[in-house]
Amino acid sequence: MGRAFEVRKISMAKTAAAKSKVYSRYGKEIYVAAKSGSPDPNANLTLRRLIEKAKKDQVPAHVIDRALDKARGAGGEDYAPARYEGFGPGGCMVIVDCLTDNNARTFADVRLCFSKNGAKIGAPGAVAHMFDHLAIFKFKGDDDEPVLEVLMEADVDVSDVECEDGNITVFAPANEFDKAHTALASLPGISFEVEDISWVPQNTAPIGAEDAAMMQKFMAALDDCNDVQEVYHSAELPD
Repeated sequence: MGRAFEVRKISMAKTAAAKSKVYSRYGKEIYVAAKSGSPDPNANLTLRRLIEKAKKDQVPAHVIDRALDKARGAGGEDYAPARYEGFGPGGCMVIVDCLTDNNARTFADVRLCFSKNGAKIGAPGAVAHMFDHLAIFKFKGDDDEPVLEVLMEADVDVSDVECEDGNITVFAPANEFDKAHTALASLPGISFEVEDISWVPQNTAPIGAEDAAMMQKFMAALDDCNDVQEVYHSAELPD
């Protein structure tokens, strides 16, 4: 399950344009989280998690502050979530999560990415039932017993714990994120490499070199869409 989580991540080049897209995506997410709850991170756990994640990804403070100012009423767009599902090259399952202020534009853009890259967009719910919505935490360690103990004491509904190659990965239901995070953070010396909420495929399947090349083009096209926030898939790409 952990490897499935790793392979679905889009790898972005460290260019100025790529960084600008990352900043824009975080800005939208922070704005929506602050607008739908409280703009105070101390009173909004979702917002606080996003800000911490943005800082880890080296998003400048002014980008975060601008998103918060918009949410407080200093102007801003009315973004709403949109999710598209379908099948990518090689028949792999794909979920595309977006934030948009124009549903018609976003759907047209995402559908074009599918149709031009050997993929097929499906109806809502076409593949989501084959993914698990999970909170994921990854950190250095080689003994999962104290990890399981502290999670059980906190009454966290743990889905899975993997311990391999000097890393421990914890999976829990998405709605248990804050409880699991608090419990794990109480362990001595914890430094999270991953603290995320993700759609993880229940099963993955390898795809051939030709389909893998098309998959990379497909993901790059989605990455170029300003409204796309995250892409999840079930493909095992060749090394």
